[in-house]
Amino acid sequence: MNDERGGNGSGGRADGPSPDENPTEIMPAVPSEPEADASEAPTEVFAAQPQAEPDPAPEPSDPVDEPVEHGSGDSTSGESASAEPAPRRRPGWVKYATIAGGVVVIAAVAYAVDWAVSADRVPRGVTVAGVEIGGESAADAEATLRAALGPRVDRPVPVRAGTTEGEIVPAQAGIGVDWAATLDRAGEQPLNPFTRIASLFTAQEIGVVSTVDEAALSSAILGIQQQSDRAPREGSIVFEGATAVPVAPLPGQSLRQAAAEDTFVDEWADGTTVDLPADTVDVTVTQAGVDAALRDVAQPAVASNLVVTGREGTVATLPRDQIGKVLSFVPDGGGGLSPQYNIEAATGILAPQLASTEVKPKDAQITVASGSPKVIPSVMGDLVQWPKTLEPLPGLLTAPGERITPAIYEPAPPALTTEGANALGIREVIGEYTTGGFEYASGVNIRLAASEINGALIKPGETFSLNGYTGPRGAAQGYVESGIINNGRPDKAVGGGISQLATTLYNAAYFAGMDDVDHTEHSYYISRYPAAREATVFEGSIDLKFRNPSKTGVLLQTISTSSNVTVRLWGTKTVDVQSVTGGRTNQTSPNTITLPAGPNCVPSSGAPGFTTSDTRIITDAKTGAEISRDTRTVRYDPVPIVKCQSAEPAPRPTPSEGQNGPPSPAPVR
Repeated sequence: MNDERGGNGSGGRADGPSPDENPTEIMPAVPSEPEADASEAPTEVFAAQPQAEPDPAPEPSDPVDEPVEHGSGDSTSGESASAEPAPRRRPGWVKYATIAGGVVVIAAVAYAVDWAVSADRVPRGVTVAGVEIGGESAADAEATLRAALGPRVDRPVPVRAGTTEGEIVPAQAGIGVDWAATLDRAGEQPLNPFTRIASLFTAQEIGVVSTVDEAALSSAILGIQQQSDRAPREGSIVFEGATAVPVAPLPGQSLRQAAAEDTFVDEWADGTTVDLPADTVDVTVTQAGVDAALRDVAQPAVASNLVVTGREGTVATLPRDQIGKVLSFVPDGGGGLSPQYNIEAATGILAPQLASTEVKPKDAQITVASGSPKVIPSVMGDLVQWPKTLEPLPGLLTAPGERITPAIYEPAPPALTTEGANALGIREVIGEYTTGGFEYASGVNIRLAASEINGALIKPGETFSLNGYTGPRGAAQGYVESGIINNGRPDKAVGGGISQLATTLYNAAYFAGMDDVDHTEHSYYISRYPAAREATVFEGSIDLKFRNPSKTGVLLQTISTSSNVTVRLWGTKTVDVQSVTGGRTNQTSPNTITLPAGPNCVPSSGAPGFTTSDTRIITDAKTGAEISRDTRTVRYDPVPIVKCQSAEPAPRPTPSEGQNGPPSPAPVR
């Protein structure tokens, strides 16, 4: 629409339209001042329509608005009304800039005030183990922490390691709080204004700095580890009588101790359960593997008895409630279970039931009861071969219906046949020795041990062991308490006196030309034995061993009475043996020992110690040529003089009058 800016002065055009017909619109941005002539009628002004946006500021090159002229150019008066120029508008950006500047000024003042007020305080939003200390002074913050966290040191902290739960008291685990270091971790007030603003809406957890006694902490974690660690339990199947019971697989777990210590130190103050790191130890057998073995093997195995038929209508039965002694399971490496069959266990149950149908093999025996060697023939055996008989056991234990299999018999030759015994060459005595002078209790033990080794056969190249042949020599085997040597002094113990049998056997083997493998002399000299040619024994530590070096066998014979014992070695004589005893040197006097009177004090008159030797010379029995010459030097300790305090007892017999035993320090029987 075109703005018409007309006037109603005397200079207006006559034929112009009347104001009522076409009113003139005047823009408020260009106001007109009234003329001084009061005769003119006032002009009616209509408000212009509002602008959507303010006019833009004029560019410097734009012309300045001119005053609006009232009336037409052909007015008869010829006068034009002049108006003052309108004021320039203020640009819009000035207002926003002014506002922004004010905001900046206010923010700067607020920042300065906030900094001045909080410079010496803990930054806003800081928490320690959930305890808020932001905005507090260092002293107040420490007091707050001590009040809130101090008691937690003495309270049990729940911990969890895998599936195991427990408790640890921090103080008992050597843990405390380093208050200064904890506050230092909070840091200084931030200079960044954005960080300061953000602190109004966020929290910063800095955690506790702990003091740690490493040894106490390790001990506390170890206590949890002992409760939590477990080996994996593989899935398996066990038997309760005739019932197969599945064992579900259970993974194991292992606490990582070093990592657990670090975790507890980091999290103990949080007031929640501390999860300690633990590794799972996997199993190799799955539940499906257990189920399959139960269904396919275990349950069918106990469904019925197993029967083995022998000769003459005899039978042996493996009852279903004893299948568990024969059948077991191991992991197969693929998640399942592999059945294992114990043939020895099955044989132990079945064999006695068919023993009457067997003929046991019997070795040939060599006896000298009549004064000369005689061979008693061997007997061929006929035995059930249980490994062959039980070969079909896996199939039998899963077979439906009756489970019956026949016993398989085979000939069983003896270990020593008649021909073998004759070939050993047991014809004559090749070594013999006798000792005596022992007391009654020692005689009981000597005769018992002698009976156990009587008839021992030592084949060519074999080694004989006295301790190995007799086995234990205790009260349960019939041995009694008798004299021994303990720590250089006479004493008593069950099985005492066997050293006399050992000396007798050693000398018989010595003169038979046997190889000396192992023997030990007494710690002090006993006069009834040859010097440097005697031996002692003690069960489990000191033994007598010799080897048969000949190509023929050796038979050991013992003859014992109430006063002496004889050992003979029978075989084929091929050598002669000579013993040469050396002189006594380096004699030493005994010490005197005084002991409290009582059963533990055995008085002794003592005896001197000395050094001597023995040389064994072996020659060929046929030619007399020397085969070997060996010298053994022995040092005997003096026998101490033992006195008892309460009275002057009569001296006990010296070793030359019946005491025998082992060397110091080991007590010898």
